[in-house]
Amino acid sequence: MEIARAAAGLFAARGLRATRAEDIAQAAGIAPRTFYRYFACKEEAVAPLYAAGAQRWAEAVREAPPELTLPEALEHAVRQTLTPGLGISSASWEWVRTLIRLASASPALGKVWAEVCHASEGALGEVLRERAARTAAALDNVAEPAGHAEPAGSAGAAEPAGAADSTELAESSELTEPTQLTEPTPRQRFVAAVAGAAVRVAVESWSATDSPPNGPGGPAQLALRNLEAVRGMEWREPE
Repeated sequence: MEIARAAAGLFAARGLRATRAEDIAQAAGIAPRTFYRYFACKEEAVAPLYAAGAQRWAEAVREAPPELTLPEALEHAVRQTLTPGLGISSASWEWVRTLIRLASASPALGKVWAEVCHASEGALGEVLRERAARTAAALDNVAEPAGHAEPAGSAGAAEPAGAADSTELAESSELTEPTQLTEPTPRQRFVAAVAGAAVRVAVESWSATDSPPNGPGGPAQLALRNLEAVRGMEWREPE
């Protein structure tokens, strides 16, 4: 990460074109050959900074309270990661603005940004799979309390209290799936792409302005508005 910070500082101070890989290595206190051991070009050096923000977003969705619906969990994660002072400081957001602006002006740096965003969608899809599996497991526990056994000859007996409601919840729960699945489903990948785009476009839109990182024009509020625009979409797995 020290190399990434050194690269970002030089890009912001000198500009991308005037910064060489050797300059970044010198600023980071490493030999040029060490730099090229980790990165193929100078633009790739800031990828860890891009990725760190994307990882915080995915982790915030993972750690959102389990009782939240999926749209609520996504909004919770936006507030936790895009609000200055909660995710990163206002000063750090100015670095983000600079790096995103550079990505929009440089095809090479834009490629790095796009690759990080794509990888972030995959990570978010995995998080959605995990939340769905936990939801399904919790509903199974409600439907079949531990130690419950029907008396002999009670095949036609009424279901335990709450069992029917649990079944309905399982059917309506967003993105529920069998817990043995190890890959995100197509629906989860789609939702991850939509949610990722909502955040990405918000950050890019804010970066193109001179608005402060907090307030109505900040990335958090822009991302929440983007998510609100797709709130009515079908979040559940198709039957």
